[in-house]
Amino acid sequence: MIIEKFFNKWIMVFLILIPTCGVIFDEPYFITLATKVVILGIAGIGLNLALGYCGLISLGHAAFFGIGGYITGILSFHALNDEVLFSWPIAVSGSSEMLIIWPIAILVSALFSFIIGLLSLRTSGVYFIMITLAFAQMLYFFSISWPNYGGEDGLSIYMRNSFPMLNTMDPISFYIISLFWLLFSIFISLRLINSPFGMSFQAIKQNEERVKSVGIETFKVKLLVFVISGTITGLAGSLYTDLNRFVSPTVLDWHTSGEIMVFVILGGMARLYGPLVGAAFFIALEQTLGSYTENWQFWLGLILILVILFARSGILGLFDKKLKYEK
Repeated sequence: MIIEKFFNKWIMVFLILIPTCGVIFDEPYFITLATKVVILGIAGIGLNLALGYCGLISLGHAAFFGIGGYITGILSFHALNDEVLFSWPIAVSGSSEMLIIWPIAILVSALFSFIIGLLSLRTSGVYFIMITLAFAQMLYFFSISWPNYGGEDGLSIYMRNSFPMLNTMDPISFYIISLFWLLFSIFISLRLINSPFGMSFQAIKQNEERVKSVGIETFKVKLLVFVISGTITGLAGSLYTDLNRFVSPTVLDWHTSGEIMVFVILGGMARLYGPLVGAAFFIALEQTLGSYTENWQFWLGLILILVILFARSGILGLFDKKLKYEK
């Protein structure tokens, strides 16, 4: 696609330009906003693999986003308070090291993705949508009833976790870390999409019965896609907790699943950079309209309806058509 090639060439320009302006004009808030866009873009890229490329309409990705967030928050909380996380069968303490937290968040997110996918993917259609939503809501209510980690009030970690040779409290340093994971997520997605495995799960979206007829076990393919999708989203949740230095049950609520899905739909489903563009548009709309009215979501809803009715390929699809016409 023309627009995909355009973004492949210029994405670094846009990703570097905004935080650079923040540094030049001494506006760290711009850098923080850019970091938020990057992290939410990662979450959208995770969902896009399942939703956009494989046709798995999940309303439960808040579960993985929240799991990654709470893993980060809990490990940091125990490290800052010098408390043992658990003592059996061996004593394990918390950690404030990102290089330790990330693998744990990734592994736990992958484990929950596997369990939820193993049960959810035995259904399809509206049943799959509802069961993924149910799992996320179960974790949401569990987090509310977990007083050790703040319950409904959430959990503050006060300081960002550390990374060797970088001051993570410096906005530009944390932005660089987040940008690395964004580019890594895009790279992984690109390799998957263009691989034989990627061709199989994209074919499942088009016609699952035909894929079965050639001997491909579609359940295993969908399960693996779901696990990879949930793992990437869990990593985004971990970064999001570090960005805010706070995690609460809201990250597990169905509203979070809906927002991540909005990023994918707005930017363009089954488009590599669609979730990133959708997240950027969402944050820009929140910042501009949110300063005038508390009900800015009304306009977001209106735009979303127009996109679904007249531009199902999302924002990138509109530019793609324009570039093709000009060519």
